[in-house]
This record gives sequence, C-alpha cells and structure tokens, in this order.
Amino acid sequence: MNGPHDLGGAMGFGPVVPEPEGELFHADWEKGAFALTLAIGALGRWSLDAARHTRESIPPARYLSASYYEIWLTALERLLVAHGLTTEAELREGRGLEAPQPVRPIKAENVLPALMRGSPYHRPASTPARFAVGNRVRTRNEHPTGHTRLPRYARDKEGVVEAVRGVFVFPDTLAHGQGEAPQWLYTIRFEGRELWGEASDPTLAISIDAWESYLEPL
Repeated sequence: MNGPHDLGGAMGFGPVVPEPEGELFHADWEKGAFALTLAIGALGRWSLDAARHTRESIPPARYLSASYYEIWLTALERLLVAHGLTTEAELREGRGLEAPQPVRPIKAENVLPALMRGSPYHRPASTPARFAVGNRVRTRNEHPTGHTRLPRYARDKEGVVEAVRGVFVFPDTLAHGQGEAPQWLYTIRFEGRELWGEASDPTLAISIDAWESYLEPL
C-alpha cells in the first residue's frame, strides 16, 4: 500500500541521521514495548505481515509524528482490539473490564530459543523459477490498497536478477489472512538513474528482494 511508511526517495523529510551502532533502545519503556509485542505475538493470533500492515495503516499524521516504538505500541493496541483480546474501553481505563480470553503465554525459559529459531518462511517449490540470474525484468506498476513489499520508488522500473533466493511465503496475502501463497523470491539490482533519474549518482545501484508476481520479463 502507499502509506507514510513508504518514503524511500521522497523529498522534504530531512537527512537520515544514523544512530550509533548497537544502540537499540533510548528508554526503558521501549524495552517494555518490544518485549510486550513479542510476547503477545507468540500467542499466534496474527502473522508478522499482519502486524506490519497494521503499523502501515496508522494515519499519516500519527505515524510521522510517532517514534519507532510508539508506532509498535499503537499497532499492538489495534491488533489486540481487532482480535478480541482487549477493548477500547479497557485501553482508556488502563485495566480489565471484561473476563479475559484464555491464552497460553510463552514461558520465560522458552523466549530465547523461540527468538533464535525465528519464523521460517521458506517453502518447497511447486513450480520452476520463472527467472534466472542475469535476466532483465521490469517491476509491475501496481499500487495495492493492502500490504506489499514492493517499494513505491521501485515500481515500473527495469532491473537485473542478481540472485534467486528460493520460494517463500507471500506477505501480500498472509497479511490479510488469505493464506501463504508461496512463490519465488529474487534479488533485483537497479541502477540509480533508473530509479532516481539522470541527476542520480552514476555509481549508485540498489538491490531489493522481489516476489515473482511483482516482475515481468523484458
């Protein structure tokens, strides 16, 4: 979807200021927000892509004025309400007002193994890959209303297949509860001038990962 999260190449937002390497949190509440999001996500009520889409759906004024973990907390509140784990009234009051749903929380000793294991999204191939390394492709000029991992700046652009990564769950469907729909994933290399025009640095190139349905052959 086209939203405030998709600002690659957009002007008017000031310079990107890198933070010190290894600085993960700026305050203790951010650690709590991170832990809470992971703990509730471990209940399995929604997918990682559904969580991403919920963050992307925050209204632009709120999204652009919020910090990273404020966005996480705002999205978490929306997910909790949408899945019946809390209510708007309980969030306002800061306490439980209704009988809680039965849940099976993750145990402390299982947190680290779960984080190390991650969530494998690789799937077996059911069809041959449509493209090979070195093929020239063009990304589709599509602007879906739902979740997508194809950046706005890289749509309707020509590039070269740099790597064939395998078959992975398709986030555009998983985010909306429409199944995994696994498909081939590729790394596509774009020249800077293809993305940003003739004024771009001629030495610049960018690589992105793109699912097969994002691509057309040239």
